Amino acid sequence: MILITGAAGFIGAHLSRRLTQDGYDVIGVDNLNEYYDVQLKRDRLKWLQSENFKFHELGLENGAELNAVFERYNPRIVINLAAQAGVRYSLENPSAYISSNITGFTNILEACRHYKVDHLIYASSSSVYGANKKIPFAVTDSVDHPVSLYAATKKSNELMAHTYSHLFGLPTTGLRFFTVYGPWGRPDMAYFSFTGKILAGKPIQIFNHGEMRRDFTYIDDIVEGIVRLIDCPPANRPESELSSSTAPYKIYNIGNNQPVELMKFVRILEQHLDRKAVMELLPMQPGDVKETFADIEELKKDTGFSPSTSLEQGLRNFVSWYLDYYQINESAVSTKTNDGR
Repeated sequence: MILITGAAGFIGAHLSRRLTQDGYDVIGVDNLNEYYDVQLKRDRLKWLQSENFKFHELGLENGAELNAVFERYNPRIVINLAAQAGVRYSLENPSAYISSNITGFTNILEACRHYKVDHLIYASSSSVYGANKKIPFAVTDSVDHPVSLYAATKKSNELMAHTYSHLFGLPTTGLRFFTVYGPWGRPDMAYFSFTGKILAGKPIQIFNHGEMRRDFTYIDDIVEGIVRLIDCPPANRPESELSSSTAPYKIYNIGNNQPVELMKFVRILEQHLDRKAVMELLPMQPGDVKETFADIEELKKDTGFSPSTSLEQGLRNFVSWYLDYYQINESAVSTKTNDGR
C-alpha cells in the first residue's frame, strides 16, 4: 500500500496513475487548494481514477485527519509531494509555506514514525541550491544560501527528514526536482502560461532579458526516477562511509542533466504552436536564479535512471494535451488560461 500526498497535483497525478497501472494499491491525499485552477486538479483525479486508487481530500496541516488515514490503511511506502509550490508566490504569502511545507511535513514525519513506515520519499527542490555558482549542482554542494522562502522550507524539509532518520531509524529519500514540465502541468509554470498567452496573442514576460537556463525535465522521466526508488530505501551507513551521518537518509537530484537556454525553449514552443511570441523583456525577479543544472550521477549509480525524453518531444506532447484539454479555439484559450488560473 502506497500513500501519495499531493495526488491531485502535477507530479502526484502522473505518479499515482503509473503506480496503479503497475498494480499497486494507492491512497491519494490532497487538499485541492485554490493556488491554481481547482477544476484542473479535479480533472487530473478523473484521469487517474482506477479500482486500486482511493482519494481523501485533506490538508497535511490537519494532523488528526492525516493520522486517521494512516490508521485506516497502514501504508508501507509514503511519497510526500504535497507542498505550497512557487518561488514568486512565497514573496506574497509566506505563511502558506510555513503552514503547508513545515507544519504539514512535520505531521507526515510524525505519522511515518508512529506507523512504522518502511520508506518515506519526499519532494525537495532544485531551488535549495539558491545562490550557488558551481555548475552542475551536485548533492554534495553546500545549500546554505537559499534565495526564496520556498527554497528555505525545502531545505528545512531535508534537515527535518534527516533528524527523523537519525533519531527513529526512518528511511527517508529526498528528491530535488528540476523544472518539471509536461501534460497536466501547473498553470503557474512559465511554459504553461507562455502557451496560453502565445495562442491569445498576448505578450509573455521573459525575465533577466532571456539570459537564463533551465534543466527542463519531462514528467515521465521524473515518474520513472521515483518508481525506481520505491523499493530502494537507504540503509544505515558505517562511520567510515560518511563522516557526518550514519542515518538511513539519502538526497538525489532528479533532472534532465541538459540545461537549455530559455530563448531556445520559447522558440521550440513557438514551432509547436505555429505562432510567434510577443516578448516583454524584464529584469531578474527577486528569489529567482539564472541557471539550474542537475548532476544526476548518484541517481544513475543507485538505480540506473537516465532521462530519455527530448525537449522537442516533451513540448510536442504538452502542446497536444493543451490543445485537446482546452478544446482550442483561440477565444476559449484567452478566456480559460489568462484569467489567473
